[in-house]
Amino acid sequence: MIDNFSIALSHGLLLLAFWLLTGRDDLDKETPPEPDAQPQGFGAKRHRANGVKGAQTDA
Repeated sequence: MIDNFSIALSHGLLLLAFWLLTGRDDLDKETPPEPDAQPQGFGAKRHRANGVKGAQTDA
């Protein structure tokens, strides 16, 4: 009896949390990050050589 109650309670609380989270509007909206002013890392030399500023041109 206790085992069934504890399983039902824990699953019920998980279902309640899932239900409340799916109703939030801010979960589907994400602002894109701002591009780096000065690229760093792997593609930095290529961008400086081509004179490209801002975002990368390759996908």
